[in-house]
Amino acid sequence: MNQHVFDAQIWEHAPDEPGSWHFLTLPLEVAEDVALEAGPRGGFGSIRVEVTIGSSTRRTSLFPDSKSGTFVLPVKKPVRQANSLSAGDTCEVSLSVGEPD
Repeated sequence: MNQHVFDAQIWEHAPDEPGSWHFLTLPLEVAEDVALEAGPRGGFGSIRVEVTIGSSTRRTSLFPDSKSGTFVLPVKKPVRQANSLSAGDTCEVSLSVGEPD
């Protein structure tokens, strides 16, 4: 598996709504590489990945974002809490396509 390391800013989908989803957007060059590595996609065009943000590693999915032409990654509350992250913060992300061996 290729590992992609990049910085991205966390953003909130609907800041005025309680429990709003938080995401980060992959840089376009990373998204292009990931799309090539992924092969056939899952539901909604999703791509299975393993991602590390700070001290948190998890398996999740990227989702295509037609507006930006790249992918977005959901950042769940336990990951944000464990790493003291909020909307507007920039974090380092390490991402690999697929399931680890």
